[in-house]
Amino acid sequence: MRDIDSSRKLIHIRQGKGGKDRYSLLSNAVLEILREYLNSHAVTDYLFPGGDKIDRHLSERTAQYVFEQAKRKADIPKRASIHTLRHSFATHLLEGGTDLRHIQELLGHANVKTTQIYTHVSRKDLNRIQSPLDRIMDNKSKAKKE
Repeated sequence: MRDIDSSRKLIHIRQGKGGKDRYSLLSNAVLEILREYLNSHAVTDYLFPGGDKIDRHLSERTAQYVFEQAKRKADIPKRASIHTLRHSFATHLLEGGTDLRHIQELLGHANVKTTQIYTHVSRKDLNRIQSPLDRIMDNKSKAKKE
């Protein structure tokens, strides 16, 4: 519970990938779901306690199992893992125009080169880039028409 900062909309991730601590975004949608969850569950320390032991966190294996069940219910046949969600998060941020340095911070990468490898640029984004020469030629063409 102490890792949720609702006023700043951040979540403190402890011992995440690579055993690193970092902060990541807490979306408004997730914040609303968390509020509903807190109203219906007696939460003391862990949001998602491990089994019937409220003093322990949910295990990694249980989280993977829940993810697989959600995939089945959603009828998603593609191979995916919880790590796929991390990759998708980074990719969507990149495609949405978020600076690579900010993505690096959210993912907890020490080196931006790791983030560059981790986040791929989609073809649709490459297709939107206009060559500087084409831009110059388009401007010349427009000037001639005027």
